[in-house]
Amino acid sequence: MTANFRQYLVGWGQADRSTGDLEYYRSGLAQPQFNGVVRVRSLDLIDQAVATARVRLAGVPWWWWVGPDSPAGTSTALVARGAVRFGVLPLMTRPLDHVADLEGPSPGLSIEAAEAGGRLAELVVVYSTSMGVTPGVEPGIVRIEAQHPDNADIVRLAAIVEGRVVGTTVVVMAHGVAGIFLVHVAEQHRRRGIGAALTAAALRTGQERGMGLAALLASPAGEPLYRRFGFARVFEYRLFTLPA
Repeated sequence: MTANFRQYLVGWGQADRSTGDLEYYRSGLAQPQFNGVVRVRSLDLIDQAVATARVRLAGVPWWWWVGPDSPAGTSTALVARGAVRFGVLPLMTRPLDHVADLEGPSPGLSIEAAEAGGRLAELVVVYSTSMGVTPGVEPGIVRIEAQHPDNADIVRLAAIVEGRVVGTTVVVMAHGVAGIFLVHVAEQHRRRGIGAALTAAALRTGQERGMGLAALLASPAGEPLYRRFGFARVFEYRLFTLPA
């Protein structure tokens, strides 16, 4: 699960990245979700890791993710070096069985792959708007999405209503896990079952590609939906900023 997550994030590192003792990614985009540290492999390296992160990620906003694959004590070590924790996201999983029992999209809604061209650009606009991304950053996100070097099987799904993208998700097949990312629905189309339809489509996609498990990071608003789909909380990620 965590290897899938790291692979997806490091894939954003178009400007710079490393999967060595300090795993980090730098997109160069002025948005913290797309720059950050995934983990340091040993706390013996924490001082060097903090110094390296400050240099490699200078000039862009970024986050340090601390998850179940981080060494015990990473959070405490970061706080001791000036880091500030600002969020916790639960990591939820479910087996990819009984997927055929899930309902399909409601009438008037379709779920389609969005791999290139206009659909990909629309998909980025929907999820970046939902995430509060600065509008001027969107062209850079589209460019990276179109060239995402994950070394993984990626399927981008768009929810379509009346010919327009109104919801998104990205499914990354790697390490036997279908990692479900960027589940977002345009504000004016929420509470219409679109998030549920996207989640069901993501689960089917994972099963069709031979994955045994689905995993995702849930927002507070999304966690009740995922529990209805059989997801259970297994770990959590803690998010830190490291002021200059």
